[in-house]
Amino acid sequence: MSNQIPFAFDVPTVSELTDKIKTLLENNFRDILVEGEISNVNQSRNGHFYFTVKDDDAQLPCVIWRSTAARLDVELQDGQQVVLGGDLQVYPPHGRYQLIVSLVQQAGVGRLQKKFEELKRKLEEEGLFDDAAKKPLPAFPFRFGVITSSTGAAFHDIQSTFQQRWPVATLYLHHASVQGLQAAGELVKAIEYFDNQDNPVDIIIIGRGGGSLEDLWPFNEETVARTIFNCSIPVVSAVGHEVDFSISDFVADARAATPTQAVTISTPDINELRFQVEDDLQKLESLIKQKFQYYRDYVDRLAHSHALLVVQEKLKIHRNNVENLSEKLRSRFRQIVTERQSKIQHMANQVEQKNPKHAVQQHLGTVESLREKLHNRAVTVQSKKESTYKEVFAKLREINPKAPLERGFSRILQDGKWVRSRSDFETEKDLHIEWRDGVTKVSK
Repeated sequence: MSNQIPFAFDVPTVSELTDKIKTLLENNFRDILVEGEISNVNQSRNGHFYFTVKDDDAQLPCVIWRSTAARLDVELQDGQQVVLGGDLQVYPPHGRYQLIVSLVQQAGVGRLQKKFEELKRKLEEEGLFDDAAKKPLPAFPFRFGVITSSTGAAFHDIQSTFQQRWPVATLYLHHASVQGLQAAGELVKAIEYFDNQDNPVDIIIIGRGGGSLEDLWPFNEETVARTIFNCSIPVVSAVGHEVDFSISDFVADARAATPTQAVTISTPDINELRFQVEDDLQKLESLIKQKFQYYRDYVDRLAHSHALLVVQEKLKIHRNNVENLSEKLRSRFRQIVTERQSKIQHMANQVEQKNPKHAVQQHLGTVESLREKLHNRAVTVQSKKESTYKEVFAKLREINPKAPLERGFSRILQDGKWVRSRSDFETEKDLHIEWRDGVTKVSK
């Protein structure tokens, strides 16, 4: 160390060197764009977002301040391929640089197409596209869950098509963004909402109008695809493009090129049903008329056949026999009824002679006489008791120790005892004077 030659110029401090780097980077890397995959998303208690954007060989720390996040209204998730815009900033305390993000967009078409193909191949190998896993659409659904933007044209098209084709249906709209970084999460929440209802809908229609691959990308997210596959309700995907398919088209139970076609494939046409019913009614009416005519002719042929004439003759003979037997039965029945009536009348006369009502009437008279005697005896006894009670009450009043008090007198009590004579009175003790309406204490 002693042999080293000292520097002939000033050596900067760490802070001075960092300031130079800060000035150099921040002045030359403003309003830059960078593409990569988001990872390690973390939101602080202050509402700021901290994350990393990376590719295979490098990574860049990023920050979105709370006010910027509120303006962008995005939902950041790990694994999203995005284009970020902003300014590079050096943070001296940590000796690191980071991107202060002011713009977030979905990544370019080429990279998205590659990601689409990779996800499609992955889900296909897992069996999410198999026809055996697809649920059949009900023939006559009446409750529909519609997942799309409440402000877009897709829901208006769906509504108008339902009015024309199947007006008996009830639509339940669950708004979800169909474009942008937050759209995939909202689509997943909407599907899960319908799937968890106690009274679920018959079919879910999910989709939007047409657009570019970037616009339609939420319908290519893996979370959306798996949620559609796991949904217990049949799902119709209608992402609004004729030629290309989205991942949701492959995994859904049915695919429609447009929202209007989604209504067409999931509902019967009420006008066609009316025509079909009318046609079936006409066919049924014609068939019934043919059957009636056939059996009418058949009965007419039987009516003029020799076998039927023989049967009719036998029926006539048996009818006469039945009428003769019926007359004999009626005559015998009348005879039996007359005999029974005569016997009943004879027994009634005997009963009348032995009827106990005369004895009952006699005993009723005796009972009435005894009741009168009992009443008189009760009155006499009650009178005697009342007289005795009055005499006893008068004697009690005479010997009632409270009687003098009622007449205005008073008495003196000591130790709770009535002092009846002057010799019993003790002058040193407290006394109580008892009046008619109370007691007065006199202390010594």
